[in-house]
Amino acid sequence: MTLRRVWLVFSQAVTVALAVVFVLATLQPQWLAGRSTAGGVAVMVQSVAPAAVPAASGAYPGGQGHAAAARRAAPSVVSVLTQGAVSRSPHAGEPWFRRYFGEPESGMGSAVIVSPDGYLLTNNHVVEGMARIEVVLADGRRLPARAVGTDPESDLAVLKVEAQGLPAITFGDAAALQVGDVVLAIGNPFNVGQTVTAGIVSALGRSGLGLNTFENFIQTDAAINPGNSGGALVDAGGHLMGINTAIYSRSGGSMGIGFAIPVGTARQVMEGLIRDGVVKRGWIGVQPSDLTPERASALGLPSADGVLITGVLQDGPANAAGVRPGDVVLSVAGRRVANTSQLLDAVAALEPRRPATLSVLREGKALDLTVQVAQRPRVVSRAAEGEPDEPR
Repeated sequence: MTLRRVWLVFSQAVTVALAVVFVLATLQPQWLAGRSTAGGVAVMVQSVAPAAVPAASGAYPGGQGHAAAARRAAPSVVSVLTQGAVSRSPHAGEPWFRRYFGEPESGMGSAVIVSPDGYLLTNNHVVEGMARIEVVLADGRRLPARAVGTDPESDLAVLKVEAQGLPAITFGDAAALQVGDVVLAIGNPFNVGQTVTAGIVSALGRSGLGLNTFENFIQTDAAINPGNSGGALVDAGGHLMGINTAIYSRSGGSMGIGFAIPVGTARQVMEGLIRDGVVKRGWIGVQPSDLTPERASALGLPSADGVLITGVLQDGPANAAGVRPGDVVLSVAGRRVANTSQLLDAVAALEPRRPATLSVLREGKALDLTVQVAQRPRVVSRAAEGEPDEPR
């Protein structure tokens, strides 16, 4: 009888504990935070398992529409106010200089709180070159912010404010998104204040747009306008799916084509910037070009599979490994590549100062070349990158 009573008490305790966890996960997900450690810096982030992401396909029960998702995510999105593009004049901070030459250029944007202890994600172009950054929280508080690190090649930046207990957003799984899923864009368009717009995922994996070096955009028709940059793209459960970055527009306003950086990329960049101050990417020093069927035929190649190498940087890793102009790269470390974008991504994913195998086709013969991967040189800004076919 005693054993039976103990088992009954245990079963009741487990049932109550599961009920508490379910209620907290539904109403206060920030209390169930995960911890991401970046080089000794503990960053509290919240993630939702892919299976737990609700299908983003319509309204919530009871006629709430997307209000529940907006309520969950909106407190984590802040407005970013910038001023004082860094001036070369030593008198830029003096009153007489401002009187005669005017106030420094100011700007606006958005950012997403990703940890309760004050880390935020935004776009590099929102804060690049700015001497003063301030964020305005959803509750009206204004806090000074500093840039922890920036990554012009992905157009991402990490900010830090000195505050605790902030409403951090819950990270979702952008890989689970499908074309047609409902998404919300949250930000501060035209500096009118926090705004929520709704739409669907129009396309996935958009690249070759010339916006960033590394492109894998989520395309959406949720209205994104100037000032939305750095804001959140969330699913119907309020989970972060991407960082709103750019729009296609002939008027300057939304025309139904907006782009967001997937949350997986954003998180990888964020952790690298916090841990190392830079994002570590592989680099081998080649100039690639897409291999079209016409070009393949002109070169006498059996197919258009792979990426043509048109140049090899002298004294670079690829040159040392024996890569030559005219080689066709078929795979990088076992990862097949069909265009320059895939080659760039595959090389960038390699760990610097480690060997990797390039499978190439040279004059009809397959070769495996071992290259000692180097750290990709840091780009100061998009304007400093040079031509799109710079060495990869």
